[in-house]
Amino acid sequence: MQRRLNTQQALEMLLNEADPCDSDGEDINLQLDSDSELSSDEETAPLPQKRARLGSEPTETAKDGTVWREEQVGTRLHFTPIEPYDAHGEPTDKAKSIGSRLQSFLCFISLDMLRSIQEWTTQHAQQSEQVDWFMALPELMAFIAVIIMRGVTKVPSLRDSWSANLGNPWIIATMSRNRFQDIMRHLRFDDMFTRSERAETDKFAAISDVWGSFVTNCITSYNPGRHITIDEQLFPTKTRCCFLQYIATKPDKFGLKFWVACDLKSKYICNVLPCLGKDPSRPSGERLSESVVMRLMEPFMNKGRTVTTKNFFTSLSLAQQLLSQKTTILGTVNKIRKEIPLSTRQTNRIQFTTQVFSTAGATLTVYAPKRKKTVYVLSSMHSMVETEDTTKRKPNTFIQYNTTKCGVDVMDQMVREYSVRAGTRRWPVAVFYNMIDMAALNAYVLYQTCTGRQERRIDFLLELATELANSHVGAKKECEEQLLRQQPSSPDPGKRAKCQVNHRCKKNCATVRCVDCYKYTCGKCRKDMPWQCQVCADQC
Repeated sequence: MQRRLNTQQALEMLLNEADPCDSDGEDINLQLDSDSELSSDEETAPLPQKRARLGSEPTETAKDGTVWREEQVGTRLHFTPIEPYDAHGEPTDKAKSIGSRLQSFLCFISLDMLRSIQEWTTQHAQQSEQVDWFMALPELMAFIAVIIMRGVTKVPSLRDSWSANLGNPWIIATMSRNRFQDIMRHLRFDDMFTRSERAETDKFAAISDVWGSFVTNCITSYNPGRHITIDEQLFPTKTRCCFLQYIATKPDKFGLKFWVACDLKSKYICNVLPCLGKDPSRPSGERLSESVVMRLMEPFMNKGRTVTTKNFFTSLSLAQQLLSQKTTILGTVNKIRKEIPLSTRQTNRIQFTTQVFSTAGATLTVYAPKRKKTVYVLSSMHSMVETEDTTKRKPNTFIQYNTTKCGVDVMDQMVREYSVRAGTRRWPVAVFYNMIDMAALNAYVLYQTCTGRQERRIDFLLELATELANSHVGAKKECEEQLLRQQPSSPDPGKRAKCQVNHRCKKNCATVRCVDCYKYTCGKCRKDMPWQCQVCADQC
């Protein structure tokens, strides 16, 4: 039996600390009076629904102990990403005053680097061949100009660049083939007497100093934008060295591998590291992929930039390390990693379906673009995962990754289009070729950014080669004119000059000058050329 109480009686009972239950065990039913302060709308209104607590949401623990929380697509996740870097790529104060292509190129291959190459090349030549061998700095710049021009105008072999049929008149006028080969034979980048000692601790000792200066110049000449892509580059070569790589999936199977960080928008090479095999300085518990990304991104941390990586590099621990330095990551993840939830490895997913997981500071998007194919994208820059309103229903993390993953691949494509690469048996020369390619591309980006001029890359390279060789070509012409001025002037019409050589004659008359010293030479004092075929003549 229930006893009915109105509101006033119930309040009085509570104030008097009465037991709400009778001694007889009767239930008390509260009944509102007609003069109650609660309106009829409030009386019939449904009770508000409480939001489920985090602990009640589905969670899963991965092999390494990472707790993942499954989320609904389109809902805001439980972390706030850092503020993104909002500036575009721009030159630093060091490089803002650039006005010519040569100045832009010298920002990366500096005069100090050229002087070092000149010094060590001259040292090797004097020790191995001639004591009086010398190469001036303008001649070295002309040598690099010829290398760049050979990359633009491709010919089957080296001698074809100076041949009568396929030769480039500009190359022929800049430097002779014999002199070019002479410089190439002695080209060195370090002190030959201390190399063996340095090579015990540095595998890159033969070009380490020059390469380090080049990388430093790349870092200090340009501020990249928000998105930076990190990937590998394989420079094709078959030279013998202890860190030559073989990658079966690449078009060129053999080569020297470099880790490259590249600005997404401009394709500027921000930082680059050579892959030299096992690094003894790396801690034993640290992954190679994480070490590479942290070293490449070190100059660009704490600004809110985003780094895009492929599944070799991407991991949850790397994302947390970057996030601690105000840098986010976006990249595909290998499904066999221990931090991936086991439930996501099912292969019978419905096509175009998306599953979202979140953990501390990162989201994992599992998307099925095809039947029996699943893509895993880890992101620390997205606080909400949404799908587009199309048939494929791609998530925004997947679309963003496809947009930002191509920085290094496009850069490598641009470099290979006009690469200066040529056959060589010395790996430092192969590294030097790659350095010239990268410097030319960075100079192209920097020149256009500073001057605001837009031009084709091939036109930029042609003009750059001309500016590099101008000093040497000008000095060469001045020397020829000086030799010509030292010789007697041309005789009047109908008269002949005296032979100035007198090698086999006694003051014979002559009408022709020597092509080298510009002296008048008679028929007896000239060199008789034997009968030759065209192939042998080209080889001379």
